Amino acid sequence: MSQSQHFRHLESMYAAAPINEFYLPEMTVTQGEAVIEINATKKHQHSGGGVHGSVYFKMLDDAAFFAANSLEEEVFVLTTSFTTYITRPVAQGKMRAVGKVVNKNKSQFIAEAIVYDEQDREIGRGNGIFVRSKLLLTDATGYDQIK
Repeated sequence: MSQSQHFRHLESMYAAAPINEFYLPEMTVTQGEAVIEINATKKHQHSGGGVHGSVYFKMLDDAAFFAANSLEEEVFVLTTSFTTYITRPVAQGKMRAVGKVVNKNKSQFIAEAIVYDEQDREIGRGNGIFVRSKLLLTDATGYDQIK
């Protein structure tokens, strides 16, 4: 399988995840990088009217995760730790997270992600450590269902 096909398979796997029926994200994967967009609406808000921190975390973790899995073509990677910083609140609108692998060795990947608002202002950032699991990507839901 080519790298490009692997990236399309990862995008398909992401789209098939049941959790994404709520968030309705769109993702693009390239070598060592993933970009995720969500249109934050009232359903994503906490009772104070801002986008809930779980939306920030999900976008940051997912972008970093798929950046890491773009470099691993055999097995699903797992998040072992992830730190999130919310640097600016938003109430709604397009949110875009960009994840990039910053270090890779035999046992783990380290990736960072930044989430931006519609005006391209940083509104959050995070970093995580990801390790290879035993789950074959071909056994993951949606991996073989290229759009």
